[in-house]
Amino acid sequence: MPDFEWEDKFNTVTVGVDEAGRGPWAGPVVAGAVIIIDRKLDDFLLAGLNDSKKLSAKKREKLYDSLFAAEARGQVAIGIGQASAQEIDESNILQATFEAMRRAVAQLKLQPNCALIDGNQNPKSFPCKSYTVIKGDAKSYSIAAASIVAKVYRDRLMSNLAQKYPYYAFEKNAGYGTAAHIAGLQAHGVTPEHRKSYKPIQEFLLQKAS
Repeated sequence: MPDFEWEDKFNTVTVGVDEAGRGPWAGPVVAGAVIIIDRKLDDFLLAGLNDSKKLSAKKREKLYDSLFAAEARGQVAIGIGQASAQEIDESNILQATFEAMRRAVAQLKLQPNCALIDGNQNPKSFPCKSYTVIKGDAKSYSIAAASIVAKVYRDRLMSNLAQKYPYYAFEKNAGYGTAAHIAGLQAHGVTPEHRKSYKPIQEFLLQKAS
């Protein structure tokens, strides 16, 4: 379970940063950035914050709303950044993820002196000192909160995209390559939200061209 051990190592304004959406075939990659200003969060948040992938969608939604309620009370600061499918294609998913992280930190009302980045890859040209934490969303409250923010925000965004592009089941698969998504591609082709640098989409485009 997460705790504040990593935050305590630096004894300064520290932000947790995590992303959602590196693997999907469509949609942006989204990063969340969270600074826990007041550690006396309500019991629901402290007990519930964890790696977003270990939580049910319903629990993530409730925690997301609770985090923004805590922000309204001045207990946390939240930033969200994203990089589009086009940006992913123009650079690559790693560089686009780093850009989304930089944008998330730039959105914070309180600027941090230190960032804890989930994973083992450290963005270059970050706005503050940054340190990687492998499986950080299960170790640090700040990173766990960021993972929930990024995941829920992206899931909601993909549900909205499903209204514009109703044939790919984005509201259910969040852009991952499910059977319904593949059926949509076969029947209706590639949308501007698809990542054309991703091999499955490239192969689909080649099939259509041949």
